[in-house]
Amino acid sequence: MVGLKPSDIPPTPGVKFLSAGTAACIADLITFPLDTAKVRLQVQGESTVHGALKTIKYKGVFGTITTIIQTEGPKSLYNGLVAGLQRQMSFASIRIGLYDTVKLFYTRGKENAGIGSRILAGCTTGALAVTVAQPTDVVKVRLQAQTNLQGMKKRYDGTLHAYKTIATEEGVRGLWKGTLPNVTRNAIVNCAELVTYDLIKEALLQYKLMTDNLPCHFVSAFGAGFCTTVVASPVDVVKTRYMNSPPEQYRSAVNCAWSMLTKEGPTAFYKGFVPSFLRLGSWNVVMFVSYEQLKRAVMMSRENMTFTT
Repeated sequence: MVGLKPSDIPPTPGVKFLSAGTAACIADLITFPLDTAKVRLQVQGESTVHGALKTIKYKGVFGTITTIIQTEGPKSLYNGLVAGLQRQMSFASIRIGLYDTVKLFYTRGKENAGIGSRILAGCTTGALAVTVAQPTDVVKVRLQAQTNLQGMKKRYDGTLHAYKTIATEEGVRGLWKGTLPNVTRNAIVNCAELVTYDLIKEALLQYKLMTDNLPCHFVSAFGAGFCTTVVASPVDVVKTRYMNSPPEQYRSAVNCAWSMLTKEGPTAFYKGFVPSFLRLGSWNVVMFVSYEQLKRAVMMSRENMTFTT
């Protein structure tokens, strides 16, 4: 057995909720530079771009990371990290931590859930998570997109300044900018990610190709990451462009998508695909492996406390 063994007592919804948020934060800390590279590649090519993105050209994920380090310093790879961690604690806790609970609700307590119930559960927790965490996502994307070059005025000086500036200049609605494409994206991502992980893991265990341990979680998470990137990349690019745009650049998320299609062609919807996959694939592996281990560690400690008392 690689890693901690499964607990005899199933983890409670509270344990899943906290474990999911913590695991997502661990995954973000490790993969955040890839996410920043993805955002820079996705916003590249906009007709109206803030700062030096008009002149700096990014090529490929590692080329983008190298360019950011050379022109802005390595710290810029972690622009928006605070907002990113805030996002994961509120976002992942709901969409991942409550997935099994909502799935049981749709199956009326039955353990063997069908594809329809899994998809409904993924859509429900994904949409609910977005409504709560949307402001943190807007701030994260905008901080990741801005350049930190000497002699150039920054759009935002930090996380709190970004929240305050957006609320002041664009109203409270500005903090929920892009909610519709984000709900769409996360409904797709949540379904693809959690349902695929669920199905791959279930198949590996059912056909006894692997046991319920760390390698099984790794393979399931990697497969889920690839499937999710293929399905969700177009919506993710539109979401990033729209949330990062200044007021009046796009009338709506649909207008943003149409503008991309007519001005840059269909390939624009897959800008940053490689960093998206590298980021989402590695993020899924770290998150799901950490999530499974954290759940088991918490339940094991609870069993030991119960036994000693």
